[in-house]
Amino acid sequence: MAKQKIILDCDPGHDDALALLMALSSDKVELIGITTSAGNQLPEKTFDNTRKLLALANREDIPVAMGALKPLRRELIIADDVHGESGLDGAELPEPTAVAEKISGNDLLAKLLRESDEKVTIIATGPLTNIAIFLLSHPELKEKIELISFMGGACFGGNITPHAEFNIYVDPEAADIVVKSGVPTAMFGLDVTLKAQLFEEDIQEIRAIGNPVARTMADLLDFFNLTTTVPFLAEEGHIEGIHMHDPCAMAYVIDPSLFKVLPMHVEVETSETLALGSTVVDYDDLFEREKNVLVGFDIDLPKFKALVIDTMAYFSK
Repeated sequence: MAKQKIILDCDPGHDDALALLMALSSDKVELIGITTSAGNQLPEKTFDNTRKLLALANREDIPVAMGALKPLRRELIIADDVHGESGLDGAELPEPTAVAEKISGNDLLAKLLRESDEKVTIIATGPLTNIAIFLLSHPELKEKIELISFMGGACFGGNITPHAEFNIYVDPEAADIVVKSGVPTAMFGLDVTLKAQLFEEDIQEIRAIGNPVARTMADLLDFFNLTTTVPFLAEEGHIEGIHMHDPCAMAYVIDPSLFKVLPMHVEVETSETLALGSTVVDYDDLFEREKNVLVGFDIDLPKFKALVIDTMAYFSK
């Protein structure tokens, strides 16, 4: 069976790093290019981090281009409190040696889709700015997209405000363009990504694999674990794992059977209200409108963890 061609749009980021390594190791997908977005850190840092991860995995043959420097209409918000000063604090990564692409992320997306003989899936693990710009600037290439699988949003709750998830809140206008684009779209928001947890024993299992990629990923997860711990829950004795948000959008493309997804009508709140950046998911079909997005709600956690371990073990070959 032919591999599904994919493009990753990312903002590494610790969980983005795992999503990228999943793509490199899978026999189900072929990663043909990467565009980088601002989000977890500044755009220059997420671009460098992507190329450092490719150097770590000895895969500097994959073209990487920097995307938009800021959201469509808003000032950039970054998550340095979670991902650190570099965006990938906690581990030593090699310096990139591959030549950086001279073209923009938007031009690379257009080039890769135009040159592909088959449809391409786009996985987006950061704010959706790059994808929105592409859809607006190249409407003639929409038909070349098999699926846009993105991490973002939530049916219930948020993580940067009570109603909004970070990626969507950073650029709600871009997210609104994507969900209204008519392109097949799958959303992996907090309803499912908060269930995609790795625990201390999982980190140790990754570290025990022993190859440089696995050891580095374990170090990154150690740092990520420290910055995402909720103190008052820990004081109450609640053990919460590390939430592997971004890998969900990638894992779905590799193995859809890992997830329970339901078609829903989804809109994004872009007005300056307390609900800014929220994804309004019509869970009960009250609007009776077109179901424009597949929304993730549950995950087979043992199978997900097995995919993570298989990803790390791949780099021992």
